[in-house]
Amino acid sequence: MAKYDALYKRSIDDKEGFWAEAAEALHWDRKWDKVLDDSNAPYSRWFAGGMLNTCYNALDRHVENGRADQLALIHDSPLTESQQRFTYRELRDAVARFAGLLAKNGVAKGDRVIIYMPMVPEAAIAMLACARLGAIHSVVFGGFASNELATRINDAKPKAIVTASCGIEPGRVIAYKPLLDGAIDLADHKPSFCVILQRPQSPAPLTAGRDLDWQAAMEDVSPHPCVSVAATDPLYILYTSGTTGQPKGIVRDNGGHAVALHWSMKNIYDVEPGEVYWAASDVGWVVGHSYIVYAPLLNGNTTVMYEGKPVGTPDAGAFWRVIAEHKVTTLFTAPTAFRAIRQQDPEGKLLANYDLTHYRALFLAGERCDPDTLVWAQEKLKVPVIDHWWQTETGWSIAANPMGVEPLPVKPGSPTVAAPGWDIRVLDGDGHEVAPGTIGAIVCKLPLPPASLPTLWQAQDRFHEAYLAEYPGFYKTGDAGYIDEDGYIFVMARTDDIINVAGHRLSTGGMEEVLASHPDVAECAVIGVADSLKGQVPLGFVVLNAGCQRVDSEIQAELVKLVREKIGPVAAFKLVAVIKRLPKTRSGKILRRTMRQIADGESFKPPATIDDPAILDEIAAALSGLGYARR
Repeated sequence: MAKYDALYKRSIDDKEGFWAEAAEALHWDRKWDKVLDDSNAPYSRWFAGGMLNTCYNALDRHVENGRADQLALIHDSPLTESQQRFTYRELRDAVARFAGLLAKNGVAKGDRVIIYMPMVPEAAIAMLACARLGAIHSVVFGGFASNELATRINDAKPKAIVTASCGIEPGRVIAYKPLLDGAIDLADHKPSFCVILQRPQSPAPLTAGRDLDWQAAMEDVSPHPCVSVAATDPLYILYTSGTTGQPKGIVRDNGGHAVALHWSMKNIYDVEPGEVYWAASDVGWVVGHSYIVYAPLLNGNTTVMYEGKPVGTPDAGAFWRVIAEHKVTTLFTAPTAFRAIRQQDPEGKLLANYDLTHYRALFLAGERCDPDTLVWAQEKLKVPVIDHWWQTETGWSIAANPMGVEPLPVKPGSPTVAAPGWDIRVLDGDGHEVAPGTIGAIVCKLPLPPASLPTLWQAQDRFHEAYLAEYPGFYKTGDAGYIDEDGYIFVMARTDDIINVAGHRLSTGGMEEVLASHPDVAECAVIGVADSLKGQVPLGFVVLNAGCQRVDSEIQAELVKLVREKIGPVAAFKLVAVIKRLPKTRSGKILRRTMRQIADGESFKPPATIDDPAILDEIAAALSGLGYARR
């Protein structure tokens, strides 16, 4: 570990020198006054005084320096049986024209634009166009329910919303326009205009005076140049579920973000400019922002954008087909995808149909990778399988195997070691560091490295309370785990009630609010239970109002439908038990953790403060009725 150790030590001992050197690889309109401005600690900022444009660094810089005719973006859609390819010149020109469209209609530096799109090239074009103008984009996962979109509209207050007429899933088309119209009706804030990409699978009627047709509006616009912005200006807002059910707007700056993501492509992923890199995620999530759009383009790679699934489009060989056809060197996806592939093709027989000789590495993140899945992937692919750990808040790896610095031995269950720049500690309940191998709260010593969130959108107090207050001088990750004697990090569980469904972090509190809105429900709880495919799935418990005479199955069906409507299909909410009472402490706290332990078959000790231990037998019986007979 000598090379890694030396690099890591420098990143901690000489932060400014380390990141200044990394920043030299990018184009700056004006160099920074200070690499790290700690004058307002703990609210530190990177590259203060510097000026640049992220879109210029991702596109124009490469066009001007010899990559104009190299492929920048490959869009592959088995759902529509189509592909599109953009060279760096073609992508730059499309982005510049869409930036011109936005500017023509009043979008300027600092304005917000919500992008509510499926996995189509226009989603990336819209993101980069906002960056080109210095506008702040906020991508919302396509198909999110109207009320969830309305919440984000009210918080971000966008001048414009960019969407498509529909999204496409295996076997169905999801109309986006009714969801958008419903969200705007619900929202207090109203956008000045919307741009609608019409897809032939389900064209949408346009709202007169508000909606622009993407193609028609692009016919009469001029390309817009890059607008120089401060390194500390926001690039985007990305909403993540909060424990209260109120989404948190994670802010990403321009300068630190570009520096860290560019640096990560070689040092973490070991990818050289010109190679094909594929992050099989969605632009609605942070992986899509960081590693479908920004990092590969900043590094001069060809990035793959995939509108499909790991299985069913058409089979469990879908990923191998994309890798072989486009000569992908490195794939980044969630363990959920590989569990689905393994479930459909346990022997990996479909691999024999494809030439993967140029394929070098698999990176997994989005949830903890179980050792069985990691070992299966290693055996079948015969390439390094690298689990790494990061969050929406951090924007890139907190812990990883630094493949471009020095590949380290893999320990199944661990995302390896702290990435350079990340000073990771494990603390007990009193804020004291624990011995190696001891489980505690995983925290990161301040200041955080570049690309990490500097704040929450319009919510500095909430930012401090959520991440900095509990452990002064540290960032609270919200994860629990331990560091072993070799410095390997093991992330074991969340320390709050956010659950991870197929790599998507969702709030059980938000689902409880939906269940509680049903007229027959008196009280409820939602927990995340282990699932062999999705990692976790939500499971609801409801206590009905006294005197309710309705059939339980009818209410259960209504509750599943209600969560689907209010939260969206992404919640995968299908299990709900009707029970007589919830297990609680004498103070009234619902024992969600104990319920989860029963469901997952873990050993547990009922809390001393439990009101009535007999209720746990009733919970076990309810779980048995749902297929969780594990007590």
